[in-house]
Amino acid sequence: MSEINLASERSSGRHRTPLMWLAFVLLICSGFRSAVAKENQPQIQAYRITILSTMLVGESTGLGEWGFAALVDADGHRVLVDTGSHPNTVMDNARDLGVDLSDVEEMVLTHNHPDHVRGLLTLRREMMKRNPKALSLVHVAEGIFDSRPSDHGERNPMIAIKREFEATGGRFVVHTSASELFPGAWLTGPVPRPFPERNWDDAGQVLTSSGLVEDNIPEDQSLVLNTPRGLVVLTGCGHAGIVNIVTFAEKHFDKRPIYGIVGGLHLFAATDQQLNWTAARLNEYGVANLLAAHCTGIEATYRLRDTLHLSRRTAVVASVGSTFSSEEAIKTGVLAR
Repeated sequence: MSEINLASERSSGRHRTPLMWLAFVLLICSGFRSAVAKENQPQIQAYRITILSTMLVGESTGLGEWGFAALVDADGHRVLVDTGSHPNTVMDNARDLGVDLSDVEEMVLTHNHPDHVRGLLTLRREMMKRNPKALSLVHVAEGIFDSRPSDHGERNPMIAIKREFEATGGRFVVHTSASELFPGAWLTGPVPRPFPERNWDDAGQVLTSSGLVEDNIPEDQSLVLNTPRGLVVLTGCGHAGIVNIVTFAEKHFDKRPIYGIVGGLHLFAATDQQLNWTAARLNEYGVANLLAAHCTGIEATYRLRDTLHLSRRTAVVASVGSTFSSEEAIKTGVLAR
């Protein structure tokens, strides 16, 4: 190498070194800002989730059914998640429990199955008599209105419900991805499924742009509350797989622990092998409480309790009127204790 080239190379190196350090510092600062941003994500301080529809009745109040619904009260925001199986169950249970739904304007439907959506029209029509905005806005995930044809006709009740609900002045918001519902409350939208959890029945097909394919309930979504003690995950049936759901939530919230899981996990028919795998993976997320409702299954709940090293106070079969709150964690009827 000539002296001129060598000098040029050394000169270039001298100029490059400060630039490299500057880039390194900017990278560190960027990472710090990102970490601070995640740590400063809004948190919900006061919340209560009340089960309004599930199979078990823990006391003499309310009616049990194969279905699910829960009311979320969080820092002044109220959202109804799912609407039960029979048209009147949630309305009647809310009345018996002294829960007023007339000032609840927003709902979340976790997926299209009848045992989660049949109460929608009854609730909207009844509550709008007292408040025209009551239960008028429904958050759903992409795919919930897709046709599910069968030999006996259309299997997706949401197609007909959509027309009737919109005729009342109600509106659907279709989410194609995760989004903030209100500060500290995160709606997953359709959940990525890196783990092969098969948490649905072999019940039919769904019509897509590629034709008929197996219906794995692609629109299944959950609601996640970011609280000071960790994340509270509210599921309808967990058809996306509870491990996939908490993995998605934990990634978004920078690996926060799972303080509570509330709702249906669709494990009632799971094999011992499936339950062991699910519990082992959930154990990695530090699950502190499980209020297992609807399709989780009684035996599955107890198996998860044992493997997650929880107790009869922190892993409970939910009943109508059961609550999970910032004050008391799990509170349920006498039969479910």
